[in-house]
This record gives sequence, C-alpha cells and structure tokens, in this order.
Amino acid sequence: MEEIASVYARSLFEVAQAHGKLDTIHEQLAQFADALEQSRELQIFFFSPYFSSEEKREGIGRVVVDGDEHLVRFLELLAEKHRLPFVARINRALHELWAEEQRLLDVEVTSAIQLDAATVEAIGRRIEQQTGRRIQLSAKVDEGVIGGLVLKVGNMVLDASIRNRLERLRKQVAAAA
Repeated sequence: MEEIASVYARSLFEVAQAHGKLDTIHEQLAQFADALEQSRELQIFFFSPYFSSEEKREGIGRVVVDGDEHLVRFLELLAEKHRLPFVARINRALHELWAEEQRLLDVEVTSAIQLDAATVEAIGRRIEQQTGRRIQLSAKVDEGVIGGLVLKVGNMVLDASIRNRLERLRKQVAAAA
C-alpha cells in the first residue's frame, strides 16, 4: 500500500516541480486530504464502489474549487483507477518529498512541563546549526516524561527523560538479579 502511495506521490511531485507549482499542489492536496478525513460523507462518496468513476470525477470538480489543473487531473486519475482511498498516504508521501526538497526537518520537543518559548526556540536553533536544515518545531507536554526532554528529530528519537533513565536502571537491576 505504501509503495503505491509513494509511486503516485513521486509522479505528482515531479509534475508539480516541472511546472513550478510544488508549493501550491502540496498545499491543495493537503487541504483535499484533510477535507476527506473530516467528512464521513465525502469518504462514503469517494471510497464507495457504488458510485462510478465518472461521478467521482464530477465530484472532484465540485469539491476542489479553483484547484490547480494538474492536481485536479491527478485526483481524477485516482478516481478512475479506484485509488482515492490512498489520498491520505499519497499526501504524507508528497509531504515527505516536499519537506526534503525544502530541506525541512520536523522536530518535536516533549517535556514534563510547559517550556517557555525562548527555551524551545533555543533548542530549535541548536538543531538547525547541527543539521544545516530548516526545522518545523513543535513542543508538547507529557507528564509521563517525569523530567528531562524527548526530542524527535525527523525519524530519530533522542530520549533524555527521567522516565527513560529509570527504565534503563530497572532493566540493569533485573539483569543483575
């Protein structure tokens, strides 16, 4: 399933890039995927085998108002090939390609208490310096961390939390016993 989404996302990425519309198509596909995710009626219509490909293509024209012509044709192709249920995965794969092109890196800072904005921004600047990439920074609170930080940088997790240290200590004690 992921492979199918990757193939479609790569194709859309290349077309969007060739026509200089990568940002526009990235944003519009995300909006379409969000609308599908939030509307049970749209899911039933676009994912159901009871509606023909032609009806779905017409529906895309009504849902994607003022959409980029390349995106509209892409969505129509997905409808024709019965691939609209893959839109969320295609959107994620396209976002990954777009982020790589933009040299963006997702960074999530998790702490036991709310950190002040200056601290979070300082962590972000430090990661930018070390990676040489721009970052999209988010912060969240998880009381289960107990203390310290958990940093998720791209697909890598750096766990410097008290919870993690306690878990390692528990394993060492259990192994010694």
